[in-house]
Amino acid sequence: MALFSQTSLHGFQALLWKCRMFSPVSGCPQLFAVSFSIPSREKFNCFSFMTSSSAALPVDPKGTDVVPSKKRSEIDYEEKAWDKEAKEISEGKLHSSSSVRAPKKRLLSHALLKRQFTNVQPPEKPLQAEEWNRLRESFQSPEVFEEVMLNSMVKYNSPIDVAKSLLTHVAKSSGDIEYKLLVKYLVLCVQQRQTSEILDVHDIMKGRFKILESGAYSLIIRGLSNSDQWRMALTILEEVKKIMIPSRIQYESCIKAASRHQEMNLAFELYHEMLAKDLVPTLDVLQVFFDFSRGIKGAELQKELFGVLSYLRENQLYPHKTFMWSIKLWFESIPERNWKGHLTNIKESGQCPVCNRQLEDSSLTEEEYNNLREKIIRDVIHGTDTFRKTSPQEFEAFQKFVENRLPFDIVIDGLNVSHINARKMQCENLFNAVNYLAKKNTRLLVLGRKHMLINSSNWKREIMEEMQHKAHFFFAENISEDDAFLLYATLRSGKHCKFVTRDFLRDHKACLSDSLTRHLFRKWQRGCQIAFSPSAEGKHIHFSPALRYDCVVQTTGDTWHIPYKDFFEEKYSYQVPRKWLCIQQK
Repeated sequence: MALFSQTSLHGFQALLWKCRMFSPVSGCPQLFAVSFSIPSREKFNCFSFMTSSSAALPVDPKGTDVVPSKKRSEIDYEEKAWDKEAKEISEGKLHSSSSVRAPKKRLLSHALLKRQFTNVQPPEKPLQAEEWNRLRESFQSPEVFEEVMLNSMVKYNSPIDVAKSLLTHVAKSSGDIEYKLLVKYLVLCVQQRQTSEILDVHDIMKGRFKILESGAYSLIIRGLSNSDQWRMALTILEEVKKIMIPSRIQYESCIKAASRHQEMNLAFELYHEMLAKDLVPTLDVLQVFFDFSRGIKGAELQKELFGVLSYLRENQLYPHKTFMWSIKLWFESIPERNWKGHLTNIKESGQCPVCNRQLEDSSLTEEEYNNLREKIIRDVIHGTDTFRKTSPQEFEAFQKFVENRLPFDIVIDGLNVSHINARKMQCENLFNAVNYLAKKNTRLLVLGRKHMLINSSNWKREIMEEMQHKAHFFFAENISEDDAFLLYATLRSGKHCKFVTRDFLRDHKACLSDSLTRHLFRKWQRGCQIAFSPSAEGKHIHFSPALRYDCVVQTTGDTWHIPYKDFFEEKYSYQVPRKWLCIQQK
């Protein structure tokens, strides 16, 4: 495909793709020929590829346009996110919206070929065309040579000039540089914070393609937002808004840039825009608001940051330790407010040992519980997807079984518990759990599968028979999913009933029709779900009882209590943290 369409060119000068190349021999600007796909009588072999810089900047291990210093944890998190993003782009997961896709079979074989060469070492210095030709000819799969080589340059952070010499070779030999190769070159430019190169590549790509795909825009915005040209990132974001909904990465890159430059009003404006588009912010960007707001006066800013804390509460999000410290330091930096934070563990009763305040109760009121039970049974259990996971006849039989044996104290997801320790038989894991929970004369219901009744290496008949003397068992079909069974039995048993599973129950929360009911569901789950894990030596199962107090961010006005986790967790977990930050106004 031609780099520019013929109709967009005006005269010979307009055909020049201006990208300046550092000569591997003389160090002087080198021009290379590009032959575009236009009628043969109009082809020229004298086009040049020049960018605005006479030579690429050397690779600076500290980076150019360095941003304010950060905590190691923040840098590690950002580098991890960047590595993932760059890897996806380098592996060809992104494509041009203006390109024709290759057949799926060919794309798969192409991807498999590239994966064979993940450890290819790129040259240490720029090569001339003859040298690139020799390398390509000796390469096992020449059809993916350029992609593999650029991927390696990204991996080993090669100097920009090495990548440019490869693009020179590609343009000379084929008369065009494919979109995917430009994107890979862009990854390298962003990785090394080569701001002028990023701007030039953006201009080149915009000249060739009317619309770029989201991944390329993300790279450009990210690259510019980490530079002294960060306001250009906002311009590109506006450009994106005209053609698509910007991605979370695009918004967050701009939010971080605005925050670093103390433009907090702008940062929060972008944050609210993001939420309005149903984009979920990362904990990383929420931490940035606190990091760059320290010591800044203003009631409006304080209100916005309290709003971020409310967002954590409403979505049952728990900051990791470094985020928690950012919150603590921000509170303590508020001029003339005299906030002081302390790390603590809340008593079993729900009382904070630092300020002596009682945390919110985890149980629902009778009215809340009845409303929640009614809506879960209507929207989730009798909703549209329940009978894709079980049959109406089976669920009706289960309802009769439950109604004849109510109430239960604890409902156990038997299959879930049976997998807690891979070194033991599944029936042994379940037996240990039932044995422990039955000690307090509790009425137990275990939800199992019919295959558990067949004597096998994992399910011993004598152990199963012994368990059935200590708990009620309902055995569903092997293909059935028991979440609906677990919810129904627990809710029909009353407010006191707890349940045991490691399932997050997120799908069922999503089936609920309104945000208030989803909030009540999360609160009910926090107060009724018993967490469990294998003991350190693997001999026992450790059960963590459901808490009497609610484990969410909460405030009384002159105090804040914020639960936190020691480490960042990408995935949602049903397990609530046991560590707290208590902040009180003296």
